[in-house]
Amino acid sequence: MDHDEILVVDADRESREQLQKALQSANYFAECVETASAALDYLTARPDCRLVVSEIELPETCGLTLLDTICRDHPEVAVILLSSQRDVHLTASVFRRGATDLLLKPLHRRDLFRAVDRAVEHSRLRRQTLIYRQNLEDLIATRTAKLRATMTDLERSYDITLEAMGDALDLRDEETEGHSKRVTAYTIALARAMHLSPHELKTIARGAFLHDLGKIAIPDAILLKPARLTPEETIIMRSHCDSGYAMVRKIPFLSEAAEIVYSHQESFDGSGYPRGLCGEEIPLGARIFAIADTLDAITSDRPYRKGRSFPQAIAEIARCRGTQFDPEIVDVFLAMPQETWSSLRAEVDRHSHAGELVRAAAA
Repeated sequence: MDHDEILVVDADRESREQLQKALQSANYFAECVETASAALDYLTARPDCRLVVSEIELPETCGLTLLDTICRDHPEVAVILLSSQRDVHLTASVFRRGATDLLLKPLHRRDLFRAVDRAVEHSRLRRQTLIYRQNLEDLIATRTAKLRATMTDLERSYDITLEAMGDALDLRDEETEGHSKRVTAYTIALARAMHLSPHELKTIARGAFLHDLGKIAIPDAILLKPARLTPEETIIMRSHCDSGYAMVRKIPFLSEAAEIVYSHQESFDGSGYPRGLCGEEIPLGARIFAIADTLDAITSDRPYRKGRSFPQAIAEIARCRGTQFDPEIVDVFLAMPQETWSSLRAEVDRHSHAGELVRAAAA
């Protein structure tokens, strides 16, 4: 890192000094202020600041108002907000208003550094985009190639946002942490074996990663319940398909992926939910995803059972050919080497990030 500059905003002296030391240990240049007004003065004086890490609870002006002002007056600066509240509505508001991330206190260093790395990269991409926009008329004739590269960088920033949305879900349901990334990798592998286009692969990858986003709206008592759900609780849990679709379809670059989020619990024979679609009424990406999702569900540990082997999972998917799953896609799945899935799982569990998976989908 090249000593990227970060501003910490926190009224509590001990908290901000601890955060400053943590950032400095990761080779960042970190300064601290106590109030939102002091933060805005700092950004005006120091235009090279990449990132603001702010507590939501601040004297005079709250962190959300500070976020709004930074997004309006300093759009190239990324913002991470900190909170002690685990609140669905707060999480949705933070992302809707333009924050790069929301971290819950007490902070874990791994989560902090991952979020900061992502936000600093996001800030760099925002700055590049603003520069090119400001100089577009002069650059059109001579820098067409660089403009294309900028659009690629902008898409990368979309995928950074996508990963932050997935991490917000992991904060709610630690038992299934990593599931979205694994099932995305499986879905990409199966879709690639079906020779889909790069655009289709990227759309399916994004839909697969965000398939459970609607669970952010499910109460903890139901989402984290270790026992079997009651019929009433099952109805609420199943509403995550509608909730996820309502969230994702409003984001332009995810509008196609939203159909996968909406339909990922449909079954080929029409017995699924929420709309009871059957056969080719179900989007192709959702039909592919259904197999990948079941593969990971069977082979992963849960509080109430141990995961089974990949051969056992493959046999179960074959058994449900034509009922739960599209038979043609199952045939493609069965023709793939079994070691594909264990290798992918090991790779994703080691180091893969969502953004890397989506970008690799169309490579």
